[in-house]
Amino acid sequence: MRFMMMVIPKVYEHADATFTPPADLVAKMTKYNDSLAKAGILLELNGLEPPAAGARVVFGAGKTTVVDGPYSESKELVGGYWMIQAKSQAEAIEWARRAPMLDGDMIEIRKVQEIEDFPEDVQKAARGEA
Repeated sequence: MRFMMMVIPKVYEHADATFTPPADLVAKMTKYNDSLAKAGILLELNGLEPPAAGARVVFGAGKTTVVDGPYSESKELVGGYWMIQAKSQAEAIEWARRAPMLDGDMIEIRKVQEIEDFPEDVQKAARGEA
């Protein structure tokens, strides 16, 4: 099973577009990432720029609106992610618990939906079959 572990750093609630994580945290995170790779479960990882450097496309009433960051009403903004291969959600949780996070940070864990997880009619639709 694949799981996405999304980092939700508390600092992103107020970070400007030029925010950079401290070097000591990056060093700890690099060691953690290496442990995921050595365990053979790491599929992909990336950090994301702060929301202040991003944009959102909002859909409604048949039109789209672009909202530039930062987003004043938003909390729990994604700062990066790991994609891992684990035997269970419990195993993914155990790996997330080892991450070197700061006070107030969170990691959200979500199982990736595989086509086989869906009913046959949804699988056919996904394959472009009638």
